[in-house]
Amino acid sequence: MGTITDISPILRLLFSRAGQPYVGPAHMFSFNDPQGMCLECNGIGRSLCVDMSKAVDMSRSLNEGAIMLPDYKVNGWEWNMVVQSGSFDLDKKLSDYSEEELEQLLYAKARKVEMDFAGKAMNITVEGIIEKFSNKYIKQDVKTKSERTQKAVAPYIIDGPCSSCRGARLSQAALGCRINGLNIAEMSSMEVGRLIRVVREIDDPVVAPVVKSLTERLQHLVDIGLDYLTLDRETDTLSGGESQRVKMVKHLSGSLVDVTYIFDEPSVGLHPRDVHRLNELLQKLRDKGNTVIVVEHDPDVIKLADHIVDVGPHAGSRGGTIVYEGSFQGLLKSGTLTGNYMKRPLKLKQDCRQPSGKLSIRDAKLHNLRNVSVDIPTGVLTVVTGVAGSGKSTLINEVFLSQHPDAIVIDQSAVGVSTRSNPATYTGIMDDVRKAFASANKVNQGLFSFYSKGACENCQGQGVVSIDLSFLDSVELPCEVCGGRRFKEEVLEYKLNGKSIADVLEMTVEQALEFFELKEIVCKLQAMSDVGLNYITLGQPLSTLSGGECQRIKLASELHKKGSIYVLDEPTTGLHMSDIGHLQGIMNRLVDTGNTVIVIEHNLDMISQADWIIDMGPDGGSRGGQVVFEGTPSQIIHAEQSITGRYLM
Repeated sequence: MGTITDISPILRLLFSRAGQPYVGPAHMFSFNDPQGMCLECNGIGRSLCVDMSKAVDMSRSLNEGAIMLPDYKVNGWEWNMVVQSGSFDLDKKLSDYSEEELEQLLYAKARKVEMDFAGKAMNITVEGIIEKFSNKYIKQDVKTKSERTQKAVAPYIIDGPCSSCRGARLSQAALGCRINGLNIAEMSSMEVGRLIRVVREIDDPVVAPVVKSLTERLQHLVDIGLDYLTLDRETDTLSGGESQRVKMVKHLSGSLVDVTYIFDEPSVGLHPRDVHRLNELLQKLRDKGNTVIVVEHDPDVIKLADHIVDVGPHAGSRGGTIVYEGSFQGLLKSGTLTGNYMKRPLKLKQDCRQPSGKLSIRDAKLHNLRNVSVDIPTGVLTVVTGVAGSGKSTLINEVFLSQHPDAIVIDQSAVGVSTRSNPATYTGIMDDVRKAFASANKVNQGLFSFYSKGACENCQGQGVVSIDLSFLDSVELPCEVCGGRRFKEEVLEYKLNGKSIADVLEMTVEQALEFFELKEIVCKLQAMSDVGLNYITLGQPLSTLSGGECQRIKLASELHKKGSIYVLDEPTTGLHMSDIGHLQGIMNRLVDTGNTVIVIEHNLDMISQADWIIDMGPDGGSRGGQVVFEGTPSQIIHAEQSITGRYLM
């Protein structure tokens, strides 16, 4: 994350100038530099280490067998070595040891100790039990030991944080350099909201400009609602909305002006509480002399715009027209779909379903969850909400799913297993279409597959031909034989109601619904239409679908199931306000047929129509991780701790 926000380089510069003792230039604090990285793990932060949960039992004393590693049985040779050192209370539980005593027992470096064996004084080398085990079986290749030894020690060795840098990835010199008692790894692991307070306490005049620059960038993260993130957070663990807002912070910190910025739904993943922070950031970019273009569905972002362009009137073939241009007030009077929905009042669901049972989560402590116990009702629509970073995704996507692995997860990850996959093949429509063509023309249905007999021989049914340009990237061009239609010419001569197989794949879902009469095909097409995918074509490569479209096509393929648990993560992403009603209808249909639907969501329309709401908070990061409310939409507006409730009033 630091490389995106340009914060980590400034933090390294700060330590290179103000850290004590002095280590060297800024690159000495980078785990990407040979001089700054931990040599034990080569800057990876992980290595083979001892599984402490299996190595020692903190609830026992040494006499009770607290050391569970091989060779440390009570009265055994290694156990006697520990006892003879005379440094430890044999009857005190390890949990009662001081930090110094534990450090001595577990990690002490090798030293000579005079011991009495059989009446004779001997100088024996002793070291901490974890240190000794690591030196013997981890730092030396355990595979060089006997098979019996390998089997004996294998259960105690895991891939975990590097034993030298403890996961910080930096050299001991870098970690030994401190400012106000903290090293760079400790600062990087702090939440931004806390780190900014720590940085402001640095009063060294030598680094005053660096402190000012660092606090400005950290404050931008706070302003955009990302104060719960840490600088050592891996970028691939950020959500799409978080990544986009981090990039916005980077540009806000820059000095460029007269630049055109284009943001595609920057409100994704934001709670209504934080949208105003996004708006302030967009306005700051504009006020610096830039042009800001935002593609957005969120009403609060639309209200902010100086100029609104409304495209419609609908989607797909019924869209593509500019239906309004002008101010927000003009949009409200325009009569467009967007304008009409912007005027709709928010209504809370009153007639909520009664649950048929419950799915329990007990004592969840993962990430920032604070020993959370909660019951999720079955047979109803439950919305789990809360501000960004409050722990709702951890609670459902990690804890709940680990306990209920049979749940059907409908997320925004890519669909399709090959470059040839499309909506028709993914939903199973293509199988029925091939049968229909084969029956109508009295031929083998394999002819109507671009995977099989019907594929164009020149492009192997891919529709494109790849040209290798040697040292340049290869280029894909439409196949000159089939013209990109994927099928042999003779296959395209076979018709169904006047249309070839290629013509059918070029149809939108809406057009296909009008064309087909077969019940099997119409049923699957209708499911795609119901989830708001009228406008996509049956042959469109799945790789071109957005995350929201991927999620909805998965939902369409699951609608026929009964008695299941569905988990959806922000299904309103990419949906116009008018489409959210359709989505709610689908979810209600799933519940009415005996399913349990759990939705992680920020959208107020979706929250207002839930049967049951679980609100996480009260804030994000270390200030979150608790259930602040459980109940119905009409009850949440009276919950004082619930931030969500305030926005539903």
